[in-house]
Parts: sequence; structure tokens; C-alpha cells
Amino acid sequence: MKRVLMPLLVAVALVAIAAAGWWFKRPAEAVAVTCPNPVAGCAFSHAGTTVHARFLTVPEVLEPFDLVVEAPGGHRVSAEFQMVGMDMGFNRYDLQAANGVYRARITLPVCVSSRQDWILYLDVDGRRYAIPFSST
Repeated sequence: MKRVLMPLLVAVALVAIAAAGWWFKRPAEAVAVTCPNPVAGCAFSHAGTTVHARFLTVPEVLEPFDLVVEAPGGHRVSAEFQMVGMDMGFNRYDLQAANGVYRARITLPVCVSSRQDWILYLDVDGRRYAIPFSST
């Protein structure tokens, strides 16, 4: 009986650990932000302040561009890029701070289906914002 019970308990414990890990590491729900022109920039409310985000050039696949985020009082800003309904792998960028302005040099991954519909997931101090945009 111990030969069967012990491996079964170990398997149940491993499944429980995996489920707990997934539960605690899943990304927070993202707040949708409307941004008709990310090069011109957009503003949204975060923790009682206004955050401004913009691309310095029109984003193109496999061509570096800069993302600039002004987040007054912010401590940590990161960006992740995904396509609508398609996982584009790990491509998170931690933006570097200088005087309340966060900046990163970004390169969008290539999409084999030539789609251009992207979502910038911007994380500001643990709060997640979704900003849809198109590349060229």
C-alpha cells in the first residue's frame, strides 16, 4: 500500500505546487488605454497621477525604436509586446529611469503571418495597462 500511496502523494503535491505557482505568477488584468497615435503619445491615470507614454518613431518589426514613459513618482516601469491572440514569447523590457522619465530601446519580434496588430502591456509599479497599436 505504501508503494502506491507515497508516489501518489508526491504527484499530488507537485501538481499543487505547479498550480500555486501559476496562480501567483499570472499577470494582473490589464486596464485598456486608448491611444490613437503612440508616436504623438497618450496619457492615462495611474495612482492619482498622469502617466505619458510615447514611441519616438513609428515601430517597425525588427527595427529598434525608443519607448519613453513619464511616470511621476513611479518606481518601476516595464513593457511587454504581444500580438492580439498570439503569444510572441518573452520580450519584456525594463525601462531605465532618469529624472522621472523611463526609457527603453525596443525591438519588436517578427511575426511569420505578417500581422501588425500589437498590444503594449505597460507595467507601472505593478499595475498593468494595455495599449493597442499597429506597426508598419
